[in-house]
Amino acid sequence: MNRVSLALLPFSAVLLVTLLLARPSAAELPSALPALDYDDVFLLEAVSDPQPSPSGERIVFVRNWMDRQTDRARSSLWIVAADGRGLEPLTDRDSNASSPRWSPDGERLAYLAGGELRMHWLASGRDSRVAELGEAPGHLSWSPDGRWLAFTLFTPDAARSPVTLPGRPEGASWAPAPIWIDQPRYRSDGQGFLRQGHRHVYLLPAEGGSPIQISDGPYDHGHLAWHPDGQSLFVEANRRDEAHRFPLKSSIYRIDIDSREISPVTEGNDPQRQPRVSPDGRRLAWLGFEDRKLSHQANRLFVADLDGSNVRELTDDLDRHINQFAWADNSSLLIQYDHHGQTLLARQRLNGRRDLLTESLGGEYFSRPYSSGQFAIGGGLIAHTHASTQRPSELAVIGRNGSRVLTDLNRDFLAQRTVGQVESFWYTSSVDGLDLQGWVMYPPDFDPDAQWPMILEIHGGPFATYGDYFAMELQLMAAQGYVVVYLNPRGSTSYGEDFANLIHHNYPSHDHDDLMDGIDAVIARGYINEDALFITGGSGGGVLTTWAISKTDRFAAAAAVNPVINWYSFVLSADLYFLFSQYWFPGPPWEHAEHYLAHSPIHRVGYVNTPTLLLTGEEDWRTPMSETEQYYQALQLRGVDTAMVRVPEASHALHRRPSQLMAKPAFVIEWFERYRHAD
Repeated sequence: MNRVSLALLPFSAVLLVTLLLARPSAAELPSALPALDYDDVFLLEAVSDPQPSPSGERIVFVRNWMDRQTDRARSSLWIVAADGRGLEPLTDRDSNASSPRWSPDGERLAYLAGGELRMHWLASGRDSRVAELGEAPGHLSWSPDGRWLAFTLFTPDAARSPVTLPGRPEGASWAPAPIWIDQPRYRSDGQGFLRQGHRHVYLLPAEGGSPIQISDGPYDHGHLAWHPDGQSLFVEANRRDEAHRFPLKSSIYRIDIDSREISPVTEGNDPQRQPRVSPDGRRLAWLGFEDRKLSHQANRLFVADLDGSNVRELTDDLDRHINQFAWADNSSLLIQYDHHGQTLLARQRLNGRRDLLTESLGGEYFSRPYSSGQFAIGGGLIAHTHASTQRPSELAVIGRNGSRVLTDLNRDFLAQRTVGQVESFWYTSSVDGLDLQGWVMYPPDFDPDAQWPMILEIHGGPFATYGDYFAMELQLMAAQGYVVVYLNPRGSTSYGEDFANLIHHNYPSHDHDDLMDGIDAVIARGYINEDALFITGGSGGGVLTTWAISKTDRFAAAAAVNPVINWYSFVLSADLYFLFSQYWFPGPPWEHAEHYLAHSPIHRVGYVNTPTLLLTGEEDWRTPMSETEQYYQALQLRGVDTAMVRVPEASHALHRRPSQLMAKPAFVIEWFERYRHAD
């Protein structure tokens, strides 16, 4: 498979290789089943983290579901034979089990349940806690001899404050003590304010006991890989002084199990991540790239001798970002990457040959149609999450007899509701002739001879990709009688580095024009009511929503979800401020104030006339609530119709709890309905 450059493909050729779902006619659509309603989020289930046994005979996976009583996402472990027979649970339905990992002999299964590390014996069915860790460890991995478990775990520093207030009587009720913060990374979206400490590497006897810390220092450690001889671990880490100033930097280190000595394997300032040792122990592979301080830089696959010498890049002809990889055998690896809105799995051989295995990974992220997908290999069998626009992820396998989807967890959902059909299409940029990709989601009762209101839904990132994946939020909007359009404008991933970096230090810019061209391409089909156009998007999509309504009055109403309004204040309040100031902008805001302001929607608020809803989580530290409040108050000062929705206990993701997943499209549709039939 050679590099695929979108700019080099003629539009007709692109159109021929695109998978198109035929536009549904009213006669083709089911009429007996009702359309989706908001609380149907509780009907959804999804497969994640599939793990084949070492023999390849069985697969354990995580079954995810929504609990109506507690308003929480829940998970449990299930097991099935490689031929699809014998599907059964391994843990209780509400166990919140995750991260199943087979022992090398296939007789035991280590997994996590909350802050517990547990063990399941397959033959007897016995299940027991082997360690109470207090919080979930990361990168759980068995030693090759099955005697040890390795993982990373947050290790708090000793609490300290330079001030201790005197005079508090015993038993007195005083205000909580002030909190002293001096670490550079002090809060994180989804976690809130952070305790001081770092993630370190630990070992635990497989039969249980006390965790043993084997890394040290003021550093965070990530992905782990055992050497087949069990004498050492390879780990990614940024063990530099002032590591926070280099947010993308990481190197690979070797930890000797007996001596605890930590020595670097790779060097330099470029990122090196996800170390993996070949089955014969002779080679080391990792993901990385040459850091050029671009907004989007694609992971490449590298392989070297075990000591880090003789480095070769295996994917220099593949202009795509590699998300995950694994050794298939001593002469080939499996790589996962996004291409034209699909998640692909391919076999990458050391001799340079690349063979596509499937184009249907994904689906476990089902709120919006973002790319996703997980896979693992065992005994020659590849298990992966299987994507569809019509339902969340199911379990699929690739083996000697081809590919097969093994589960049908959402058949009760599909037997009760009509899901909107989705069509992929391509169109041409009016700016520079680029070929651009988009999707149309139709209402369940769609009639092409009628006139329909349309919602443009814009993805965040902005360096991300939409694609052929189930999207509950968009399905809920389509169920209310809207045609929903979503697009991958310039800046999106899965089309190559050059395409993504067309907005490098220039965002928003012509990505707005790409969105308007996509709308026009759908309107030209003849079934859209141009007096009922609406626009919404989250995060980066919220940025483009507020930018668009300052450039045009064509939309009857807008809904900006967790937007960035003022890049100057954003960089100085977001959790990843060291990353944003170095990669998304030419420098800190006080040195480039005009650049920051020129791309800030707040700079153009004087041109906005569109009624605008703003919706943000109160615990969003990625695009903080203060960004939304700035825009709300600016629109109030201008007398533009506006409302602000604050979502308690919600982070940037806005869908960690089922009711939050329901609330976002419900508020957006309520706002749009106010203006759908306005004169």
